[in-house]
Amino acid sequence: MTPSVRRTPRMLELAGAGAAALLTLSACSSSSGSSNTASDASGSTSPELSGTVTVFAAASLQESFTALGKEFEQQHPGTKVTFSFGGSDTLAASITGGAPADVFAAASPKTMATVTDAKDAAGAPETFVRNQLEIATLPGNPGKVASLKDLTKPGLKVVLCDKTVPCGAAAQKALDASHLKLTPVSYEQDVKSALNKVELKEADAAVVYKTDVHAAGDKVEGVEFPESAKAVNDYPIALLKNAKNAETAKAFIALVRSAEGQKVLGEAGFLKP
Repeated sequence: MTPSVRRTPRMLELAGAGAAALLTLSACSSSSGSSNTASDASGSTSPELSGTVTVFAAASLQESFTALGKEFEQQHPGTKVTFSFGGSDTLAASITGGAPADVFAAASPKTMATVTDAKDAAGAPETFVRNQLEIATLPGNPGKVASLKDLTKPGLKVVLCDKTVPCGAAAQKALDASHLKLTPVSYEQDVKSALNKVELKEADAAVVYKTDVHAAGDKVEGVEFPESAKAVNDYPIALLKNAKNAETAKAFIALVRSAEGQKVLGEAGFLKP
């Protein structure tokens, strides 16, 4: 028969101390594992965006891109988005001529091709919206313009974008589809300049984009015409090869193409790609 061992107070004290040590060691080991996991997680976090992004964009994108630029800066403190708006052909020529820019958003694939053919784009451009033409008249439409054909009325002062500009090329395409000939009082280098002629009452009407009529508010009156459906422009966007801030530029392009960006563009009158 095994003799019983009497546990003295001293033995109980030592046993308790050993158990406490084991618990402490276990806790330290667990804490160390948690620390490593946290470190690993923090190590995989993408770096914060910073710096300036320079965006060359078609004039018709001015209002919506300006709003998206402000939103981007709020989402990413420490960044700044600067814009150069104008005729897509002029902007494309500037880019191929060496003008510093990170992103190009054009109003037509043809003007984007000027940049891609010169191998100044990083990767293939992606269409992010589409735009349709509309006639802008003076408030109240005193010229009684109800169709594209009405723009050929004698004495009516009409302005078009230059044929080298996407809005001008689209207008000419719509006129050709309708077998109409129109002699404008002036050709403008971008869509905002064409619209401005009507706003200043220097012209009775202009063929511009729906988005520009929308942005002008009560300064003009819009007249839709069915032929515009045959001249809808795709808008491509691309990261440029010599972008000085490529990562931040990619993030801006991602915002433009996101659901949030598409909502802003849709509210401005742009069509889905």
